[in-house]
Amino acid sequence: MLYRILRPLAILLFKLFFRIEVEGKDKVPKEGGFILASNHLSFLDPVVLGLASPRRLYFLARNDLFTNKLFSSLIKKLGAVPLKREKPDITAMRTALKIIKNNCPLVIFPQGTRGQLMRSKPGVGFLFKRTHVPIITAKIYGTDRALPKGARMIRFKKIKVFFDRIDNLEEEDDYRKVSLKVLEKIKV
Repeated sequence: MLYRILRPLAILLFKLFFRIEVEGKDKVPKEGGFILASNHLSFLDPVVLGLASPRRLYFLARNDLFTNKLFSSLIKKLGAVPLKREKPDITAMRTALKIIKNNCPLVIFPQGTRGQLMRSKPGVGFLFKRTHVPIITAKIYGTDRALPKGARMIRFKKIKVFFDRIDNLEEEDDYRKVSLKVLEKIKV
């Protein structure tokens, strides 16, 4: 309910202030579960993906975002799942698998940390090998200028999102190779 109320308002604001452009919406499956792997430049990225996608998304989000009870309640209602990044988080992976198996899309940022270049966590490969759902990629441009790391104020800069599909996955690829192929595809 909250998602359906906030989304149209947020779309209007982002079109107005950030002139958001989205390409490749046709690559996003209309039904069924899938993994959406995206680059990660700014705290704005989850919001931007939620607005750009034609489907409601669920997100793996770092667990320290859930320390404030009010904010935690809000982001959980909007589809966020806490993830401990220091070591493999079995509980988060089980929840992620459940989301995908319930035919819902799950967003994962394989880089782990905003702006981290060419470092991949193997979670996306693990989830793919367990579910064999499509992997859709998103390249986001401009959120790092709209809300740079360490900034206190948002700047009204143009934001673009490009969706694509990973087509070069092989059955014999292990989860690390899958993760590397995904990272290569989302590299900006």
